Amino acid sequence: MSLQGKTLFISGASRGIGLAIALRAARDKANIAIAAKTATPHPTLPGTIYTAAEEIEKAGGTALPIICDIRDEEQVKSAIDQTAAKFGGIDILVNNASAISLTNTQETTVKKYDLMHSINGRGTWMVSKYAIPHLIKSGKNPHILNLSPPLSMKEAWFKNNVAYTMSKMNMSMCVLGMAGELRRHKIGVNALWPLTLIGTAALTQVGDTSKMKLRTPDIMADAAYEVFLKDSSKFSGNFLVDELFLRREGFTDMDQYAPGERNFSPDFFLPDEVLKEIDELRATQGWH
Repeated sequence: MSLQGKTLFISGASRGIGLAIALRAARDKANIAIAAKTATPHPTLPGTIYTAAEEIEKAGGTALPIICDIRDEEQVKSAIDQTAAKFGGIDILVNNASAISLTNTQETTVKKYDLMHSINGRGTWMVSKYAIPHLIKSGKNPHILNLSPPLSMKEAWFKNNVAYTMSKMNMSMCVLGMAGELRRHKIGVNALWPLTLIGTAALTQVGDTSKMKLRTPDIMADAAYEVFLKDSSKFSGNFLVDELFLRREGFTDMDQYAPGERNFSPDFFLPDEVLKEIDELRATQGWH
């Protein structure tokens, strides 16, 4: 099975993990709509929807760059309609766009709160809402993948950055609810989250990354690709962690994502049982 001829709609795909997922799909000659705000170069972040489109075309895919702020309902509706009109439908939706502010309640401005919630929670829900009719019609193993963490109500994940955690858990609650809602339509709805911090340009906006041990976005792209190949009528409602999911699927070459590195700091929101299973699989499977 491959993604050849399938159409992906990816929010926030002008750079980082979203672009990596697009490039992995492009290797299968997939059609990819890049829905993002960046049409002109950002002062500190590389990449626009047009440079992303060039990379996708070079990798073998067919790209449709669309200026889209997922906070704007009319822009979302238009982007979905443009994609379906050009490619004849939509088979896979990736809700990748996200905003972050690792600040406590007193330090978080209302403007920043509104930004995170309008993109992370509301934006994910709204893009899904308008993509669902096309996914129902797909007939080609349709999937929704949200880049959001395992659902958790532990105080530890909320106490230091309440507003951000709430917004990311909103994305995960979309997975929980829509998996049940769309099961009768055989649409797979899953979440994917990194085990470690991922080396993207956006991460540098949060803090100094010079001493961090980071993986490339390719690990998330490879994990997303494997999700898309799963039978959508059976594989749904899962909260996946990139390395753990890949190892369960038989992929053990983790060195390719950070050659020689072993001692990574785990990302936020990871359950203890995930970290325990990862340690066990690393011990038995190795790194190559």
